[in-house]
Amino acid sequence: MKLILRKNNQPVQVTDNKNLENEYEIASQWKLMWWKFKKHKLAIISAPILTLLLIISVFAEFLSPHVPLERFSDYKFAPPQTINFIDPETGFSFRPFVYDMKEEMNQETFRKTFQEDTSKKYPIHFFVEGEPYKLWGLIKMNTHFIGLKDADAPFFLMGTDSLGRDLFTRILHGSRVSLSFAFLGIIFTVILGIILGGISGYFGGITDTVIQRIIDLLLCIPAIPLWMALAAALPADWSPIKIYFGMIMIFSIIGWTGLARVVRGKILSLREEDFTMAARLCGASHIRIITKHLIPSFASYIIISVTISIPATILGETSLSFLGLGLQAPVVSWGVLLGDSQKLENLAHHPWLLWPAAFIVVAVLVFNFLGDGLRDAADPYK
Repeated sequence: MKLILRKNNQPVQVTDNKNLENEYEIASQWKLMWWKFKKHKLAIISAPILTLLLIISVFAEFLSPHVPLERFSDYKFAPPQTINFIDPETGFSFRPFVYDMKEEMNQETFRKTFQEDTSKKYPIHFFVEGEPYKLWGLIKMNTHFIGLKDADAPFFLMGTDSLGRDLFTRILHGSRVSLSFAFLGIIFTVILGIILGGISGYFGGITDTVIQRIIDLLLCIPAIPLWMALAAALPADWSPIKIYFGMIMIFSIIGWTGLARVVRGKILSLREEDFTMAARLCGASHIRIITKHLIPSFASYIIISVTISIPATILGETSLSFLGLGLQAPVVSWGVLLGDSQKLENLAHHPWLLWPAAFIVVAVLVFNFLGDGLRDAADPYK
């Protein structure tokens, strides 16, 4: 019921608090979580950013102005170009454009540098025909979302690397590898954590003891040295796709322990509840009781654990690839791209090589903020 009051001859609408209380009483658990999640501002801001990152990773070939292995030998270590709307001669332009770049020799350091050539400008267009590619490795296309119609003109939004490859294009393609690595790794981690944690908590006894001792053994070994040892043990003659899945299995084998402990603790507290005993009396199998009754009762905690674990997987893959022990060229990931910035000389003269680090920081922060929002939303005491 809504009441209409008047203040200074102006109507003021007041909502009856009883209706709000009734809505909370009849709302489902997921609806209550959504109401609490909306109060977490950083999580709400992070959601569209994460959506944008996922769109970039899915449509990386289409969104990139070039193909990742395309080389521009005349533009090695070229700096990022500035997108302009104002030309000193013609004034304001609704269509953005970039200037040409010309290579010069610095007479003091004898280093090659690039300077803008304002005498030549190239308009930026959308849906430009360029180098052919296969979208998702299946659909042949040659249309790029953004680019220049002049194929010989330079267009490097984030500069180029030591071989003259467009860094912006490679970062977009690297997002697919890094994010898919994290999601696939988490899927295997969740499967191992739920199965082994559920068996440990539900059956107890010697089974619980063996699984918990395995967890203790894995937890007592520092994670990074263990990652490095297992990654170095992968055969050197493996193809990039085998190395990719091998690294995923390494992270899953090491990362399932935390989730297994959470699942075990929850099942220990729920296996003697009335609804569990009722399912047993009705003849339900152990697998059905675990999967249909116990795990769904704390599914929100599993979601939170998964969300918080994804940043650790991204950072782990980045660290090993940066050190040369993980994914390696020709695979393009954020960690592989950061490998060019290992030399301090490159960073001093070509700081744009650190652009992949910015994407890593954004992705990690987004997942952390979402995890915090989900954790606060699922907490019944807040």
